[in-house]
Amino acid sequence: MSNDKKGFGDLMHSMNEFFHERPMKGMLQSIDEFFTSSSNPFGSFPVDLTETDHHYVVTAELPGVKKEQIHLEVFPQFMTISVTNKEEFSEENEQNQVIRRKQSMKKSTRTIPFPRMVNEKNVKASHKDGLLTVKVMKETGKRISID
Repeated sequence: MSNDKKGFGDLMHSMNEFFHERPMKGMLQSIDEFFTSSSNPFGSFPVDLTETDHHYVVTAELPGVKKEQIHLEVFPQFMTISVTNKEEFSEENEQNQVIRRKQSMKKSTRTIPFPRMVNEKNVKASHKDGLLTVKVMKETGKRISID
């Protein structure tokens, strides 16, 4: 029986070494840095949802992003914010002929669920100083008085 425990311990030790040695450690660290990097506005961006009596207010920090790069979609139960960055680069020779052209597009999307249904037709959005603010009216039911 002690032989089985030793075998399991050796296996766990080997797995531990595997995940802490290069290149696996480097790969895991790179993945972590990719998802936690705040220097890239086209990676994940911070979003906050607050609630008033009649509205939900969604704010997203988007420094360096122009409003033309932002696309909003509001549905009865959630909202989607997409940010797109399109970059074009061309290199010309002495005769002003394009010898190399490069184009890239990066897109980041966040989906924000609403705790209650909203009226997707009554939405106001503003973008100022890198802060996107979206105000969405809550869906209200008909109040019934009890006799």
